[in-house]
Amino acid sequence: MKLIRGVPVLFLPLLLVLWSSGGSADSDINSVTCGSLVKLLNTRHNVRLHSHDVKYGSGSGQQSVTGVESADDANSYWQIRGKPHKPCQRGAAIKCGDTIRITHMKTGRNLHTHHFSSPLSNNQEVSAFGENGEGDDLDVWAVQCDGDHWERDEVVRFKHVGTDVFLSVTGEQYGHPIRGQREVHGMSSPGQHSWWRAMEGVFIQPSPELLRHDEL
Repeated sequence: MKLIRGVPVLFLPLLLVLWSSGGSADSDINSVTCGSLVKLLNTRHNVRLHSHDVKYGSGSGQQSVTGVESADDANSYWQIRGKPHKPCQRGAAIKCGDTIRITHMKTGRNLHTHHFSSPLSNNQEVSAFGENGEGDDLDVWAVQCDGDHWERDEVVRFKHVGTDVFLSVTGEQYGHPIRGQREVHGMSSPGQHSWWRAMEGVFIQPSPELLRHDEL
Protein backbone atom coordinates (compact mmCIF):
# COMPACT_ATOMS: atom_id res chain seq x y z
CA MET A 1 0.00 0.00 0.00
CA LYS A 2 1.27 3.48 -0.84
CA LEU A 3 2.05 5.59 2.23
CA ILE A 4 2.43 9.34 2.62
CA ARG A 5 4.15 10.23 5.91
CA GLY A 6 3.14 6.81 7.23
CA VAL A 7 -0.58 7.25 6.45
CA PRO A 8 -2.25 4.93 3.90
CA VAL A 9 -3.54 6.81 0.84
CA LEU A 10 -6.98 5.33 1.57
CA PHE A 11 -7.30 7.63 4.59
CA LEU A 12 -5.93 10.89 3.18
CA PRO A 13 -9.38 12.35 2.30
CA LEU A 14 -10.39 11.82 5.95
CA LEU A 15 -7.30 13.56 7.29
CA LEU A 16 -7.73 16.44 4.86
CA VAL A 17 -11.19 17.00 6.31
CA LEU A 18 -9.61 17.20 9.76
CA TRP A 19 -6.92 19.68 8.70
CA SER A 20 -9.26 21.88 6.68
CA SER A 21 -12.01 22.03 9.31
CA GLY A 22 -9.76 22.37 12.35
CA GLY A 23 -11.21 19.18 13.81
CA SER A 24 -14.67 18.55 15.20
CA ALA A 25 -13.98 18.62 18.94
CA ASP A 26 -16.17 21.71 19.39
CA SER A 27 -19.03 20.35 17.35
CA ASP A 28 -22.45 19.83 18.88
CA ILE A 29 -23.00 16.84 16.62
CA ASN A 30 -22.98 13.93 19.07
CA SER A 31 -23.31 10.93 16.76
CA VAL A 32 -20.58 8.76 15.33
CA THR A 33 -20.65 9.48 11.61
CA CYS A 34 -19.64 7.79 8.39
CA GLY A 35 -15.95 8.41 7.70
CA SER A 36 -15.08 9.05 11.35
CA LEU A 37 -11.72 7.77 12.57
CA VAL A 38 -12.07 6.45 16.12
CA LYS A 39 -10.60 4.32 18.86
CA LEU A 40 -13.02 1.78 20.32
CA LEU A 41 -12.81 0.98 24.02
CA ASN A 42 -14.05 -2.30 25.48
CA THR A 43 -15.61 -0.94 28.67
CA ARG A 44 -15.46 -4.21 30.63
CA HIS A 45 -11.70 -4.72 30.22
CA ASN A 46 -10.59 -1.13 29.54
CA VAL A 47 -8.69 -2.01 26.36
CA ARG A 48 -8.85 -0.42 22.93
CA LEU A 49 -9.41 -2.38 19.73
CA HIS A 50 -6.00 -2.72 18.09
CA SER A 51 -4.27 -4.31 15.14
CA HIS A 52 -0.80 -4.38 13.59
CA ASP A 53 0.98 -6.25 10.82
CA VAL A 54 1.50 -9.38 12.94
CA LYS A 55 -0.14 -12.55 11.65
CA TYR A 56 -1.79 -15.25 13.73
CA GLY A 57 0.42 -18.32 14.08
CA SER A 58 -2.64 -20.58 13.92
CA GLY A 59 -6.17 -20.48 12.55
CA SER A 60 -6.50 -18.31 9.45
CA GLY A 61 -2.98 -16.87 9.59
CA GLN A 62 -4.47 -13.44 8.88
CA GLN A 63 -3.51 -10.17 10.58
CA SER A 64 -4.16 -10.34 14.31
CA VAL A 65 -6.61 -8.11 16.20
CA THR A 66 -6.07 -7.51 19.91
CA GLY A 67 -6.95 -5.19 22.78
CA VAL A 68 -4.38 -2.81 24.30
CA GLU A 69 -4.45 -0.72 27.46
CA SER A 70 -2.51 2.22 25.99
CA ALA A 71 -4.68 5.15 24.93
CA ASP A 72 -2.08 6.70 22.62
CA ASP A 73 -1.14 3.83 20.30
CA ALA A 74 -1.60 4.88 16.65
CA ASN A 75 -2.39 1.27 15.71
CA SER A 76 -5.75 1.57 17.49
CA TYR A 77 -7.42 3.93 14.98
CA TRP A 78 -10.27 2.54 12.87
CA GLN A 79 -12.39 4.19 10.19
CA ILE A 80 -16.17 3.72 10.10
CA ARG A 81 -17.31 2.90 6.56
CA GLY A 82 -20.31 1.56 4.67
CA LYS A 83 -20.60 -2.06 3.62
CA PRO A 84 -19.30 -3.34 0.25
CA HIS A 85 -21.12 -1.92 -2.79
CA LYS A 86 -23.22 0.32 -0.51
CA PRO A 87 -21.05 3.15 0.85
CA CYS A 88 -22.44 5.44 3.50
CA GLN A 89 -22.44 9.20 2.91
CA ARG A 90 -19.49 10.94 4.55
CA GLY A 91 -20.67 12.75 7.68
CA ALA A 92 -24.02 10.91 7.89
CA ALA A 93 -24.88 9.74 11.41
CA ILE A 94 -24.64 5.97 11.87
CA LYS A 95 -28.06 4.65 12.89
CA CYS A 96 -28.66 1.87 15.38
CA GLY A 97 -29.00 -1.27 13.27
CA ASP A 98 -26.85 0.03 10.41
CA THR A 99 -24.36 -2.36 8.85
CA ILE A 100 -20.81 -1.04 8.56
CA ARG A 101 -17.19 -1.93 7.94
CA ILE A 102 -14.52 -1.03 10.49
CA THR A 103 -11.21 -0.46 8.69
CA HIS A 104 -7.81 -0.36 10.37
CA MET A 105 -6.09 2.93 9.58
CA LYS A 106 -2.47 1.79 9.47
CA THR A 107 -2.89 -1.33 7.34
CA GLY A 108 -6.13 -0.70 5.42
CA ARG A 109 -7.58 -4.07 6.45
CA ASN A 110 -11.13 -4.60 7.68
CA LEU A 111 -12.31 -6.03 10.99
CA HIS A 112 -13.30 -9.57 10.03
CA THR A 113 -14.39 -12.84 11.55
CA HIS A 114 -15.01 -16.37 10.27
CA HIS A 115 -15.26 -19.95 11.47
CA PHE A 116 -11.75 -20.35 12.85
CA SER A 117 -11.08 -20.83 16.57
CA SER A 118 -9.38 -17.99 18.41
CA PRO A 119 -5.92 -18.99 19.66
CA LEU A 120 -6.40 -18.50 23.43
CA SER A 121 -10.06 -18.87 24.37
CA ASN A 122 -11.28 -21.14 21.55
CA ASN A 123 -14.02 -18.67 20.72
CA GLN A 124 -14.30 -17.37 17.13
CA GLU A 125 -11.19 -15.74 15.68
CA VAL A 126 -11.33 -12.04 14.80
CA SER A 127 -8.79 -10.81 12.28
CA ALA A 128 -8.04 -7.89 9.96
CA PHE A 129 -8.56 -8.82 6.32
CA GLY A 130 -8.37 -7.37 2.82
CA GLU A 131 -6.23 -4.82 1.02
CA ASN A 132 -6.71 -1.06 0.66
CA GLY A 133 -10.01 -1.25 2.52
CA GLU A 134 -11.55 -3.96 0.34
CA GLY A 135 -12.16 -7.48 1.64
CA ASP A 136 -15.34 -9.55 1.45
CA ASP A 137 -18.82 -9.96 2.93
CA LEU A 138 -17.40 -11.25 6.24
CA ASP A 139 -16.18 -7.70 7.00
CA VAL A 140 -19.71 -6.46 7.79
CA TRP A 141 -20.94 -5.69 11.33
CA ALA A 142 -24.29 -4.40 12.61
CA VAL A 143 -24.27 -1.63 15.22
CA GLN A 144 -26.53 -2.47 18.17
CA CYS A 145 -27.59 0.46 20.35
CA ASP A 146 -30.71 1.70 22.11
CA GLY A 147 -31.63 5.00 20.46
CA ASP A 148 -31.92 6.23 16.90
CA HIS A 149 -28.19 6.76 16.30
CA TRP A 150 -24.81 5.60 17.58
CA GLU A 151 -23.99 8.34 20.08
CA ARG A 152 -20.37 9.05 20.95
CA ASP A 153 -20.79 8.65 24.70
CA GLU A 154 -22.93 5.49 24.74
CA VAL A 155 -21.92 1.84 24.81
CA VAL A 156 -22.79 -0.27 21.77
CA ARG A 157 -22.34 -3.79 20.52
CA PHE A 158 -21.10 -4.99 17.14
CA LYS A 159 -22.82 -8.12 15.82
CA HIS A 160 -21.20 -9.88 12.88
CA VAL A 161 -23.69 -10.17 10.03
CA GLY A 162 -22.23 -13.33 8.48
CA THR A 163 -21.82 -15.51 11.59
CA ASP A 164 -23.99 -13.84 14.29
CA VAL A 165 -21.21 -13.47 16.87
CA PHE A 166 -20.52 -10.39 18.99
CA LEU A 167 -17.18 -8.58 19.05
CA SER A 168 -15.87 -9.35 22.54
CA VAL A 169 -12.93 -9.41 24.94
CA THR A 170 -12.76 -11.81 27.88
CA GLY A 171 -9.31 -11.03 29.26
CA GLU A 172 -6.96 -13.70 27.89
CA GLN A 173 -3.47 -12.23 27.35
CA TYR A 174 -0.91 -13.04 24.68
CA GLY A 175 2.75 -13.74 25.28
CA HIS A 176 5.62 -13.05 22.87
CA PRO A 177 5.66 -11.22 20.43
CA ILE A 178 2.59 -9.22 21.58
CA ARG A 179 2.95 -9.75 25.31
CA GLY A 180 0.20 -8.28 27.47
CA GLN A 181 -2.23 -7.63 24.63
CA ARG A 182 -5.70 -9.13 25.08
CA GLU A 183 -7.42 -11.54 22.77
CA VAL A 184 -10.34 -10.10 20.77
CA HIS A 185 -12.81 -12.71 19.52
CA GLY A 186 -16.42 -13.38 18.56
CA MET A 187 -18.87 -14.80 21.09
CA SER A 188 -22.25 -16.31 20.29
CA SER A 189 -24.09 -14.42 23.04
CA PRO A 190 -24.05 -10.75 24.04
CA GLY A 191 -22.83 -9.89 27.52
CA GLN A 192 -20.69 -7.56 29.58
CA HIS A 193 -17.63 -8.49 27.49
CA SER A 194 -19.12 -7.10 24.27
CA TRP A 195 -19.74 -3.43 25.17
CA TRP A 196 -17.73 -0.81 23.25
CA ARG A 197 -17.53 2.99 23.34
CA ALA A 198 -16.07 5.41 20.80
CA MET A 199 -13.18 7.28 22.39
CA GLU A 200 -10.41 9.39 20.85
CA GLY A 201 -10.75 10.23 17.18
CA VAL A 202 -11.85 12.49 14.37
CA PHE A 203 -15.62 12.73 14.06
CA ILE A 204 -16.60 13.93 10.59
CA GLN A 205 -19.32 16.57 10.67
CA PRO A 206 -22.33 16.38 8.38
CA SER A 207 -22.12 18.58 5.33
CA PRO A 208 -24.50 21.58 5.10
CA GLU A 209 -26.52 19.61 2.55
CA LEU A 210 -27.00 16.74 5.02
CA LEU A 211 -28.00 19.16 7.77
CA ARG A 212 -30.59 20.82 5.52
CA HIS A 213 -31.93 17.41 4.52
CA ASP A 214 -32.30 16.40 8.17
CA GLU A 215 -34.40 19.51 8.83
CA LEU A 216 -36.94 18.63 6.13
